[in-house]
Amino acid sequence: MFDNLSDKLDKALHVLKGHGQITEINIAETLKEVRRALLDADVNFKIAKEFTNRVKEKAMGQNVLSSLKPGQLMVKIVKDELTQLMGGDAEGIDLSGNPSVILMSGLQGSGKTTFSGKLANYLKNKKTKKPLLVACDVYRPAAIDQLHVVGEQIGVEVYSDRENNDPVAIAKAGVQHAKSNGCNVVIIDTAGRLAVDEQMMTEIANIHKAITPQETLFVVDSMTGQDAVNTAKAFNDVLNFDGVILTKLDGDTRGGAAISIKSVVNKPIKFIGTGEKMEAIDVFYPSRMADRILGMGDVVSLVERAQEQFDEEQARKIQKKIAKNRFGFDDFLSQIQQIKKMGNMKDLMGMIPGAGKALKGLDIDDDAFKHIEAIIHSMTPDERSTPSKLNASRKKRIAAGSGRTIQEVNQLLKQFDQMSKMMKMMQGGGGKKMMQMMQNMR
Repeated sequence: MFDNLSDKLDKALHVLKGHGQITEINIAETLKEVRRALLDADVNFKIAKEFTNRVKEKAMGQNVLSSLKPGQLMVKIVKDELTQLMGGDAEGIDLSGNPSVILMSGLQGSGKTTFSGKLANYLKNKKTKKPLLVACDVYRPAAIDQLHVVGEQIGVEVYSDRENNDPVAIAKAGVQHAKSNGCNVVIIDTAGRLAVDEQMMTEIANIHKAITPQETLFVVDSMTGQDAVNTAKAFNDVLNFDGVILTKLDGDTRGGAAISIKSVVNKPIKFIGTGEKMEAIDVFYPSRMADRILGMGDVVSLVERAQEQFDEEQARKIQKKIAKNRFGFDDFLSQIQQIKKMGNMKDLMGMIPGAGKALKGLDIDDDAFKHIEAIIHSMTPDERSTPSKLNASRKKRIAAGSGRTIQEVNQLLKQFDQMSKMMKMMQGGGGKKMMQMMQNMR
């Protein structure tokens, strides 16, 4: 996510992070590079220019030249301005109606149908709502089938009417169905086109008028850059939507849409899609995104995701085992399962301060734990509970059984030993030291 932009901004600010003399000349040079980085990320020229002008004004106003740590102060100013540019504060979703009606709009291929499912899944699991998905795309072949498959996958009912070709009538009937069946949120998936056209705009405007939704959301593929911003403007002129959803942020995105869409349509980005799984949906926090763009990671989001998967009872059991030196590979395996539930591995690693730069160019597979699981599953229950029993002949058998090498088995044992020591250290009051280490990485 935003790898190229992060790299270029880092290089632009590198001069000011050093200990050399800071002058108005090299601040101007740095901001020229910042503007170039934004333009390369497909940010609108006018927005990029206004952004760097505001940064320069703040920098001169805060005496960056005479600051003891001018580089750090400049990074903070850039971070604060990026946060404001992307919307400032996170915006929630309006669920005040009974039922709350959410209308999804956007071009074909933007990920509207998939995101409708992700949003239903999010509202069901995180907000304890009972959502209903309504299929109003009567043009695209298999669009109704796709929504039914998504609904089945997440355990959410889908309302459709294959005999009816009137999207407005289907939307109204869907809302009525929700009222009759106790559904308190209705998500209406509408048709998209390959380009903005009058017929499409008239149709979605008619649906909007007929159902008066609490939320009208514009779904946009973030990989389309500046085109996404122009499309958003065209939709907003007709619909006056409430918020934007950026999909495919896990792809090779330049980031222009995320950075400049708020400035152009004056509507907040409410959610982002960060992967293919139904759980790959995040509330959009401008300040956290600014941190990630500037390579500072996003520890808060990482902790939140961990807490969602955190099993208190299991944690207590593991704590007792660590205290008695009985932490084994079965416990290690259960920790891996919880990590896997947290989401896309590369996305998770990018949340760790400094890790984004270290992992640049590396392809972190979601199956990164596959070989570890294979090795552990090749151990006997006795070996898993007492790793100290693993001698040379046992390691050889485990390597053959898992299809891995002896070196990989030894590497896993070494990692396991280090992890056990680290957990022991945290239990023995070393947690503060570890937190300080994490803070120093920022």
